[in-house]
Amino acid sequence: MLYIIYTNKDNTDSLGSRQSEHLEHLARLQLLRNEGRLIVAGEMPAVDSSDPGLAGFIGSAIIAEFGSLETAQSWVTADSYIAAEVYKNVVVRPFKRIF
Repeated sequence: MLYIIYTNKDNTDSLGSRQSEHLEHLARLQLLRNEGRLIVAGEMPAVDSSDPGLAGFIGSAIIAEFGSLETAQSWVTADSYIAAEVYKNVVVRPFKRIF
């Protein structure tokens, strides 16, 4: 089943942590992609720009296939952005693709 992993708020002053953990975070996403389980993943810039500079990001969204909600939640818990406290909150929910 598909699940959406949504973070609508980064912690204050987390841009440095986001940048330092970015490669490890991307490597985990690449594994999902290699397994054919990643539908989409991306960051949400804090300003209307693909390169927000020092304004940074306000969150992220991932839609990927997991065996269960618990498996999706465990995947999130193991992410380097969680350990680095980049995200203020994370929501994991089942996702039903229509298109």
